[in-house]
Amino acid sequence: MAEGLLRSMAGDRVVVKSAGLEAGRLRPEAVAVMGELGLDISAQRSKSVDDLAGERFDVVVTTCDEAKEACPLFPGAFETLHWGIADPAAVEGNEEARLEAFREARDELWAHVADLSRDLERTQFASSRKR
Repeated sequence: MAEGLLRSMAGDRVVVKSAGLEAGRLRPEAVAVMGELGLDISAQRSKSVDDLAGERFDVVVTTCDEAKEACPLFPGAFETLHWGIADPAAVEGNEEARLEAFREARDELWAHVADLSRDLERTQFASSRKR
C-alpha cells in the first residue's frame, strides 16, 4: 500500500520499490481499500527484500517492528525510517474486520507517505537549486 501511495503522491519524481521480509501474495483487502481512494495497486506484486539485494536506495522505510529488526542493511541509503504500523494481515475475523484493519493501516501509511513526499520534494528542490 505504501508503494501505491508514494507513486500516486510523488509521481515520476521518485523511483519506488517495496518488499517484505518474505514474498507473499498481494492481499485482496489491500487492493480493495486502495481502490476506495481511486488507486489501483492490482498490478503490484509481492517481493522479498532478497529480491532487492544489491540495489542502492536513498531512503529505506520499514513499516513494522519485525521488519525493522530483521531487514537487511542497504548500504548507501542516506536515510532509514521506521513507521510502526500494525500488520493488517495479522487481523483475524470477518471480511469487514479485516477491511477495517487494512483501512487503518492505509490511513496511517497515507499520513507518513505524505510527509515523506513533501520532504523528498523539498530535498529535490534544494539540491536542484545548488546546481
